[in-house]
Amino acid sequence: MVESDVHPVSLISNSCLVQNQRGNQRWMSDIEKDLHRNFPTHEMFGGVYERIGQTELYRVLKAYSVLNPVDGYCQAMAPVAALLLMNMPSEQAFWCLVAVCDKYIPGYYSPGMEAIQLDGDILFGLLKRVSPSIHKHLRRQGVEPILYMTEWFLCVFARTLPWSSVMRVWDMFMCEGVKVLFRVALVLIKFSLPRAVRNNCPSMYETLDALKNLSPDITGEAFLVEQIRRLDISEDDMEKEHRKQLKRRKEKREAEEQEKDHR
Repeated sequence: MVESDVHPVSLISNSCLVQNQRGNQRWMSDIEKDLHRNFPTHEMFGGVYERIGQTELYRVLKAYSVLNPVDGYCQAMAPVAALLLMNMPSEQAFWCLVAVCDKYIPGYYSPGMEAIQLDGDILFGLLKRVSPSIHKHLRRQGVEPILYMTEWFLCVFARTLPWSSVMRVWDMFMCEGVKVLFRVALVLIKFSLPRAVRNNCPSMYETLDALKNLSPDITGEAFLVEQIRRLDISEDDMEKEHRKQLKRRKEKREAEEQEKDHR
């Protein structure tokens, strides 16, 4: 994984060694372009300490791209790393980012983004259990999960919710893992598209607008956390849907391969 003459154990014991490695110029350029886009109204990235915050953010993102040159850098990593830097020193933020990317949501930032597409299908399957009428509405209009949930999951809601809600979601996420993202997403979808709203969504454009411009009544900390707690979806339900979608994808690949063989 680490394309470097430094042993991985040394990297773990001293993240400064990562900083001394030469990074892929493509990743370095992309990181620099994105620095100003992350929380520009926060004093650490757009206020009094802007220069310090952006420098630390660059170092953390560069370090991860050196540690994992296969995935390198994805734009959605930046708000995640920035959020971590607001809450801990840079070295801790770096290793926390490593844990999030490699353990909590593995494959989300990989080329092809197959993991996020799979989780989109799982989310859609779970939605059928939570709200069949909304599931039917989205399916009828051809609104694929990837069209509205990508930023939610990739940024772990850091760009979606008000800050107090982001902190509560992250508390749950760090304790419970990726299943929290599904629960939050299901609550947002359920309360963004009640019957009255769906009746005013004749096409996918209005529906997507409702999902991308969430009401403060829905995203507020007290309401959101309470609805997450009440959501009638168990871990067994999630595991079952996960296995179902994996099987479906496998069957689809096998069918495509057979079709190619017959050409």
